[in-house]
Amino acid sequence: MSRVCELTGKKAMVGNNVSHAMNKTKRKFDANLLKKRFFIPETGVWITLKVAASTLKTINKIGISAALKESREKGIYTK
Repeated sequence: MSRVCELTGKKAMVGNNVSHAMNKTKRKFDANLLKKRFFIPETGVWITLKVAASTLKTINKIGISAALKESREKGIYTK
């Protein structure tokens, strides 16, 4: 499975390693992903999602149900 946040769509970015002599080589900035279980109180079901650490802060703020609804509206989460 690819390293993409299932709720926000965050994924790896590409950049450069820059040495002291200003030599540049390509590198990847991976998203900080965690596999986490969430309980949906409306349906009484547990779901497992791979989410970014920054997404966890959003879920704590607005709730898992609102985060799922928002993600479905944007077309990112399709389950």
